[in-house]
Amino acid sequence: PRWATEQPPPGRCDRGMRVRGLSPSQLVTVDPGCHAALGGSYAGVWPMGLFWFLQPDTLFRRLVKRDVAGSPFLVRLEVFDGLCLVTGPQDQPLASCVAERWYVCPGMQRVPIREGRVRGALFLPPGEKWGTGNPGLPSLGPGLGVVGVSKGAEVALAMASFLPQVVATVWINGTAFLHGNPLVYKDLRVPPIPYYAERVIFTEMGALDNSAIFADPRDPAYSASAIPAEKVRGKVLFVVGEADRSFNSKLFAELAMARMPPESCRLLSYPGAGHLIEPPCSPLCSISSMRGTPRPVVWGGEAQPHAKAQEHSWQEIIQFLELHLGSATTMKL
Repeated sequence: PRWATEQPPPGRCDRGMRVRGLSPSQLVTVDPGCHAALGGSYAGVWPMGLFWFLQPDTLFRRLVKRDVAGSPFLVRLEVFDGLCLVTGPQDQPLASCVAERWYVCPGMQRVPIREGRVRGALFLPPGEKWGTGNPGLPSLGPGLGVVGVSKGAEVALAMASFLPQVVATVWINGTAFLHGNPLVYKDLRVPPIPYYAERVIFTEMGALDNSAIFADPRDPAYSASAIPAEKVRGKVLFVVGEADRSFNSKLFAELAMARMPPESCRLLSYPGAGHLIEPPCSPLCSISSMRGTPRPVVWGGEAQPHAKAQEHSWQEIIQFLELHLGSATTMKL
């Protein structure tokens, strides 16, 4: 029997791949990079559609690779003769393979950090005594880069406002006002903007739509809750999904940018994209369970616009960080 093979094996999670191994001109041969899908989970030409439009087999589950350094994300690909909505023991694939999708380069080490109140992880590229073998390397680079999503975007913007070492910030679907807990930095205390639990919307599936729970940040009564973005000394890239059902992210981004010099910030806004804008080839998660909430949470987004937003924003984020921090090959340590 012939077997399908992944080209080139294995692949990084944000890169495309090709599957080969079927006989030339065989009826089932399809090039998803050229041939439009006629039905199924998506329509149109999507070279990586099998990954973009994966759907959970258990309701409200989000596809997340927890151990990104220790192992690849394994995807089993199978090709059947004709349409198979439900497969049984009698349905054998014409060809199959297991594709490896890595989130780090080969040899990357993940070192957990627990020092005082600091919790995190340090990712070390391969190589003996990495970063110390060349005495000509400078001890400091242009500064630090910070990437934050959701609540992390709020923290990233606050870091950029108060820490001059932060020269490049990527803010993805967050707020520009404190919410939940106050921010205390030295002698400064920024109070959170109030939210109203009675404004939570319950969807037909019983999930929580939190998009309207915050007070209007444009009300002068809540100006003290604004993160002082006018103090940002570096550059900020705002990435917004206009179909975000967790925050009114576009409004928050615009309010933050109004406090900043125009040359210090840029906005990428994507119609149809939801809250969880992730690296390319990550399937849309529009609703999922979340620890600490009594019911699943609505994140929003439509599959195809969201996929396009992830593909475009990923390249923009990489270019932004390389512009202000240096490229991966020349970045100062």
